[in-house]
Amino acid sequence: MRAWGEPADRIEAAALIVTELVTNAVQHTSTRKIRCRLLRSADGVRICVWNRGRARIPSQASPGDSAGLPVAGVPATDGHEDDDMLDHLSEDGRGLLLVDALAARWGTRAALAGRLVWADL
Repeated sequence: MRAWGEPADRIEAAALIVTELVTNAVQHTSTRKIRCRLLRSADGVRICVWNRGRARIPSQASPGDSAGLPVAGVPATDGHEDDDMLDHLSEDGRGLLLVDALAARWGTRAALAGRLVWADL
């Protein structure tokens, strides 16, 4: 991305997103084959991570939630600070909160050959 002339903050965001998406792919596939591609366009950079797994990935954020992640059943904080809410969430899915915060948009596609998760910067 440096060779493309991308700014340092976009390169750092891309590194974090790649780390999270590849980690998810490793955790949710039983094969050794994971592919990662960065595609450059006039609009920015698209990060694509593909694996043979077909595990369900939480959907994108909807207006009623923080990142499309299930939050039903999270106990009330009873006066705790808002940052303590993360302590009540399971560890699964936290990386997608980061992806959702850093990417302009992201999504997923399942096919017979596996799953593709992408993020646009």
